[in-house]
Amino acid sequence: MMKRKTAILLTGVLAAAMSLAGCSGNRASNEYVSVGGYKGIEVADIEEPKEADEETVEEYIQAVLSQHSMQEEIKDRKVKSGDTVNIDFVGKMNGETFDGGSAEGYNLEIGSGSFIEGFEDSIIDHKPGETFDWNGNFPDPYTGNPDYSGKDVTFTITVNYICGEITVPELTDEFVKTVSEKSKTVEEYKKEIEKQLTEGGTEDFDLQLQDAAWKAVFEKAEIKSYPNGELEEVKTILMDPIKKQAENEKMELTEFLEKYYQMTEEDFEKQAEAYAKESVGQKLVAWVIAEEENLVPGDSEWEKEYEALAEKMGFGDVDALKKAAEASGEPEEVLKDVIIQNRVREFLAEYAIQVKK
Repeated sequence: MMKRKTAILLTGVLAAAMSLAGCSGNRASNEYVSVGGYKGIEVADIEEPKEADEETVEEYIQAVLSQHSMQEEIKDRKVKSGDTVNIDFVGKMNGETFDGGSAEGYNLEIGSGSFIEGFEDSIIDHKPGETFDWNGNFPDPYTGNPDYSGKDVTFTITVNYICGEITVPELTDEFVKTVSEKSKTVEEYKKEIEKQLTEGGTEDFDLQLQDAAWKAVFEKAEIKSYPNGELEEVKTILMDPIKKQAENEKMELTEFLEKYYQMTEEDFEKQAEAYAKESVGQKLVAWVIAEEENLVPGDSEWEKEYEALAEKMGFGDVDALKKAAEASGEPEEVLKDVIIQNRVREFLAEYAIQVKK
């Protein structure tokens, strides 16, 4: 766990003294940004993580057992009201499929009223394995999608099976071997989960502290200007997919935004501008602190940083990571920004002063 510095403010004099101390000394600046008092920034106190107790471990293991439960599939009788059935269905209006009108492996309780009137009743008396068409119409008005109100619809429905009892497996050594690569026995598995949950609590604590320290520092930063073209570049990355969606729907951008996002084009521009300023601003602040505190990796270190980031983010290798980053600009530049921000967040949290009020 990172170093934890906790200051308990007993009097207004002590509070003022610590505030002055926290704001003096360290400062990083360049032509774009200036930020001071980042080393030893004060943040609200965060509760220390605790070791996972027996009850927490048991709850986690019960959740794992439930995830591996088995559903009995009944296929030798007809569907009746009150059954939960697993179905596939394809809905069409005027011979064309429509958004939200199709699904596979959907569990539906007959009589629940989850679907439009008549749909669920049409499944009664059909047996698993049967496929049939049901003709109906959407209610008018239809709040789910006003465009469908009152329209005729045909659903092709396949009954896969009737859902029977759910069997939850027992916690045995044999089960443990199917869900763990480390443990061979129940006792080993319980210790593994205890360690995993405890480490998870520590990671949550670290992330909360990093978030708090970074937010406090960024709020203090003065953004003097932005590198030429970077704001427009970020805005383009944000806005182009929305514009493409409007084109695919054969709609004007104004109409598309009002229908799907309930905003005007002017509001969209303002939000994109605000997002771009925050995104670029955070990058500028992170880099200026990293350069001031010698946190920038050397030329020979970047590849190891990419590998560590790929593993942390669940990518198979660095190439997969770089491919994912292509959508946001030059892959290596994007990844370097992520690595620098991570390093700076960890640095700020290490020296942050947690204030108990």
